[in-house]
Amino acid sequence: MSLVQRVKYLCRQRKISVAALERTLEFGNGTIRKWDNAYPSADKLKKVADYFGVTVDYLLNENEDTESIKSTLTPKDQNDIEKRMKQIKKDLENSDGLMFSGEPMSEEAVESLLSAMDYIVTQTKIINKKYIPKKHREKE
Repeated sequence: MSLVQRVKYLCRQRKISVAALERTLEFGNGTIRKWDNAYPSADKLKKVADYFGVTVDYLLNENEDTESIKSTLTPKDQNDIEKRMKQIKKDLENSDGLMFSGEPMSEEAVESLLSAMDYIVTQTKIINKKYIPKKHREKE
């Protein structure tokens, strides 16, 4: 399933049109349809994922068996992720100047970085939930 097909599928599940989704997320008319030919920006993907309560990975993965990873997180987990992201954003804003290859990062680049960090923090939380420390494992 392509990105556009997955978005259309999620819209059908929510009983909204793609055009209504675009208006709600303040995208231009036909923006999502154009994603068949060009990938969207990270912030637009994040907005769509957040709207439907799924991950960006879920939207981009063409495998039919992919599940929404966010649904495995408890509200406490999501709150922990949100707190961590606020701290990361605060640290980035308080730095003297965020540079990439010797050039100052633009607002768009910083937002893209934050989006990627949100994905990383979420994935790390999920991986850590699967890990059981030795002291809690059953004896073999």
